[in-house]
This record gives sequence, C-alpha cells and structure tokens, in this order.
Amino acid sequence: MAILPVTVYGDKILRKKTDRVEDIDFKTIELIKNMFDTMRNSNGIGLAANQVGVDQAIFIIDISVAEGYENYKPMVFVNPEITYRSEEKVFIEEGCLSIPDVRYEIERPSKIIIRYFDSDMIEQSLEANDLLARVIQHEFDHLQGILFTDYFDEKAKKEFKSILNKIKSREVEIDYPITEDIDYQLK
Repeated sequence: MAILPVTVYGDKILRKKTDRVEDIDFKTIELIKNMFDTMRNSNGIGLAANQVGVDQAIFIIDISVAEGYENYKPMVFVNPEITYRSEEKVFIEEGCLSIPDVRYEIERPSKIIIRYFDSDMIEQSLEANDLLARVIQHEFDHLQGILFTDYFDEKAKKEFKSILNKIKSREVEIDYPITEDIDYQLK
C-alpha cells in the first residue's frame, strides 16, 4: 500500500462537492486501502477521498484508537447521505488532517442516521451518536466541500487567520506528506 499526500487548507479540491462513485473496481479498492494507510500514518481517525486529491464521494473512519471505542471496526462510506440529524446538539473539539495545528470546539447534532454503500456497494444504514456521529459528520462535510473552519465564529476566524494562511502557503511543519503545489487542481 501507499501513503498519499494530504491536501491542505487552500487546495481547491477541498471546496468542491465530490462526484458520486458509480462502481467499485480494483482501482477504488486500492484507493481505499491507501486512504487507510495515509490516515493511520497521520494519526487521524477519518479521511475523505478529496483529502488525498481524489474527486469521489468516499470517506473512511477508524475510531478504534480512541478510548472507549476499541471494539469499533474500520468503516468505508461510499456515496453517503445523512438522512437524520437530531435537534440536540453538542460541542466537541475537532481537528483535521487538512488543517494541521488547528483545533476548535464545533457544535453539531449529537445523533445522526446515515445511508451509504460499503466497499462491496451494498447499501447500509447506520445510526450513530457521540464520537462516531461527530467523525461521520466531519468527513461527510468534506465530501460537500465544507471544512470545519466554516463553523468558526468571528473570534475564532481572527484567532486562526495567521495559521490558516501559513497552512495555505505550506509554511507549517507537518509530520506526514502534504500536496506540494499550492495551486493543486482537480483531476
């Protein structure tokens, strides 16, 4: 398998709604395996395809490294759709591999239901809450071209403006590979 470079804040592909996957072929399975390698190498718990420069509606999650979630298996979500969001909301701190060194408490629904296809293109439905719901919503947003920074209030936008500009300009030290070209284009 391979570790892929991660797209970062400012890369155009992160702002585009991803294309639906029509079929899972060998190339798609290889991408998914490489995404897991990339996510684990970067100490992440979720990763969307556009975060590795691929314009497809796929994200992966592995929260088994989090305390209390050791029994959760890695998951693949293809063409996901959130069909329910609870009215109850919670604030939890989030971070993102595409926005290193930035963490902030974001308000999201505490419970969701998501419909998706697994890596065998079998339709699934999942009710999620707590950390799993949080990570699913974060990764689902990526597929819509939404970043967690879009939820920042004005104070946070000012607070993180400098670091976001440094990330955009590749002026930060990160211990995993990122895309080199700041004008990274969609493929």
